[in-house]
Amino acid sequence: MLERLRADIRAVKERDPAARNSVEVLLLYSGLHAIMLHRPAYWLYQHKRYFLARWISQYAKFRTGVEIHPGAKIGTGVFIDHGCGIVIGETAEVGDGCTLYQGVTLGGTGKDVGKRHPTLGKNVTVGSGAKVLGPFTIGDNSKIAAGAVVLEEIPANATAVGVPARVVKLDGVRVVQDLDQIHMPDPVGQEFTSLEERLAKLCQCVSELEKENRELKERLQIAEDTKDDKAEADLSAAE
Repeated sequence: MLERLRADIRAVKERDPAARNSVEVLLLYSGLHAIMLHRPAYWLYQHKRYFLARWISQYAKFRTGVEIHPGAKIGTGVFIDHGCGIVIGETAEVGDGCTLYQGVTLGGTGKDVGKRHPTLGKNVTVGSGAKVLGPFTIGDNSKIAAGAVVLEEIPANATAVGVPARVVKLDGVRVVQDLDQIHMPDPVGQEFTSLEERLAKLCQCVSELEKENRELKERLQIAEDTKDDKAEADLSAAE
């Protein structure tokens, strides 16, 4: 427990240039307090002491502005900077060495059951206000830009930005985006083309049915004429 606390304090001092010493970090950093309170809450939750675990979680939320569900897994050396407004869901996992800034949400989409929150690999950085929603993995050493909304898996060593988030850098190399704004798909035109093709097939089917109908009428007419001729021949023979 003490070793983990030392690692958490060391992570703050390494990543926050405003941190002057360990005593200041221990007494005044709300992000560290949120993690310290989460450790016993998580232990209680794993031992099915759900009410007490949730009580500690809610106390930590009131005290620090950081809401971590007691079922969430938080690694060693995790740095929560500023912290206010951070929400971490029940089945979320935060790997060792991760950094989370204010306003981050590690949440679900409401469509999943069981594992429904994201998993952050080691040394992942999530910028302020970013939302990571769903049961997928953010690879080791990846960075999520401030304000991004991540709805699918991000590979390791990647940088993702935007809404919805897209990878713009992978393994230190910028990912080339397709900027062709001329030869873009036209969904309305494609739908009209599809309708025209279906209409042509329908017209062809109608033409074939009309042809079959004419042929059938001709055969029926021939059959009736043959029947009338036969009747007249029989009548003449009888006379």
